[in-house]
Amino acid sequence: MEALNNFLLWIDGFLGSAAYFPFILLGVGLFFTLYLGFPQVRYFRHAWRVLAGKFDRKDSQGDTSHFQALSTALSGTVGTGNIGGVALAIFLGGPAAIFWMWMTAFLGMTTKFVEVTLSHKYRVKTEDGTMAGGPMYYMDRRLNMKWLAVIFAIATIVSSFGTGNMPQINNIAQSMEQTFEIDPVWTGAILSILLAMVIIGGIKRIAAVTSKIVPIMGILYVIGSLSVIFFNIDNIGESFVSIFRDAFTGSAAAGGFLGASFAYAFNRGVNRGLFSNEAGQGSAPIAHASAKAKDPVAEGLVSILEPFLDTILICTLTGLVILSSGVWTEKHENNFARSDLDFIVGQYNDVDTDDREELYKYLNGFSDTEIERYSGKLEVVDGEAQTGGEITILHARSVAEDVRFIIAGEDAYNGTVEIKNGNLIKEDIEVVGKSLVHSAALTSLAFANGYFGDYGQYIIPLTLLMFAFSTAIAWSYYGDRAVVYLVGQKGVMPYRILYVAGFFWASFADTTLVWTASAVAIVLMTLPNLLGMLLLHKEMKSTVKSYWKDFGDADKKK
Repeated sequence: MEALNNFLLWIDGFLGSAAYFPFILLGVGLFFTLYLGFPQVRYFRHAWRVLAGKFDRKDSQGDTSHFQALSTALSGTVGTGNIGGVALAIFLGGPAAIFWMWMTAFLGMTTKFVEVTLSHKYRVKTEDGTMAGGPMYYMDRRLNMKWLAVIFAIATIVSSFGTGNMPQINNIAQSMEQTFEIDPVWTGAILSILLAMVIIGGIKRIAAVTSKIVPIMGILYVIGSLSVIFFNIDNIGESFVSIFRDAFTGSAAAGGFLGASFAYAFNRGVNRGLFSNEAGQGSAPIAHASAKAKDPVAEGLVSILEPFLDTILICTLTGLVILSSGVWTEKHENNFARSDLDFIVGQYNDVDTDDREELYKYLNGFSDTEIERYSGKLEVVDGEAQTGGEITILHARSVAEDVRFIIAGEDAYNGTVEIKNGNLIKEDIEVVGKSLVHSAALTSLAFANGYFGDYGQYIIPLTLLMFAFSTAIAWSYYGDRAVVYLVGQKGVMPYRILYVAGFFWASFADTTLVWTASAVAIVLMTLPNLLGMLLLHKEMKSTVKSYWKDFGDADKKK
């Protein structure tokens, strides 16, 4: 498993984690923004009117309304990325990451408009009478590139497990265990039954459920966010200043105590932006293809609102909650994750200027750092490591404090531990102490710094439950339609059964390998989709012109 995981990480180094990927993603969005004349600005008001059903026609084919399609697509994007993803982006890239998430969302509004319009245009009616669409259909039916469509469809199925399924229930189960001490197996069992009840009913039941969950979870999250923002209103101005200042200066003050480079903030912001709103990935067009719309451009206009609601609204609220509360630069007691734990040679602290500079270079991958990872044996007495000042323990990009080694969950460990290349080898030992935190844990801490006090942190597991569960529902449909494209209707039920089984298993299992595979699959969805969009840029422009001629003129007269 470890060898396979490392192999996938190596592949990802040439794909999503490569330096070129953010530029391709933003470049396509910028091209279409200029080529189509800033549709995310010009058509923004009209998009809301289409969503409201002002131009609906009774003879339009489809399975869902505009609002239900938007809700399903939003439920697929509004998830852990909005809660934990934003916190991780700020943790890794500082406030500047928010700026680049905004840029990704702004350009992504146009990208989403294009991919949804094309996918809706080339959708088909399946054997059971429902609609099926997505980038694989325009790649096949319009571009005659079936091989590319097959790659996209397979990647969609992998991503349905690695993005929408397993990590979502894993996050839910961990959050419910930490907050309410509920056994992950019970969380997985109950939610798996509910998931099966929803997805077996197909897109109409999925749309009916998501159209109710999305508004509720959105309102709850906005109320919780505003309670923190207004409580820390004096810090909001500085929060905005830091977002813009660090975006253009690459300030080393970003990224917690030890800083993040400009490139790091840019890369993390763009990638988190994609993970948040999925513009360009080609997933949301699958949901929008089910919508009742006479003209594909009409549904494309509705999709413009997705990155706005998902990233510019909800992710901004999360970012302001974290920045204004100040928790992102504070050390908190926590259980150290092995992936964030590092033992280095020498004694360092994050107060001394020279030490901070060296730690900054080490954590950001600079080649001229003097810091080396420690390998050897370490004596532990009553839970405390006897480092003799020769070793520094890092966790979550910070120098760890009050570090304790425990076993069986509570007993102080006594004995020897082996450290190899900075990693703790002994599996049954837990390490706890004070350090920076990130992801959903950071957002949860920030929500406790508002008018609701400590009760505010309970908003996170509750909204995470709804966000993540609705994401799992939406992605089941994405994978469902990819299966239909590849093997037909006969493959749908086996896929749904496997999807529910994987959902249950991931509630208590290690999903690291699935996460890594998904990272590769996401790029194998995105790059073919972006290529197809570019190849059809002239058709897209003529399709938009035709829409305004046949449909838009009537709107302008009103």
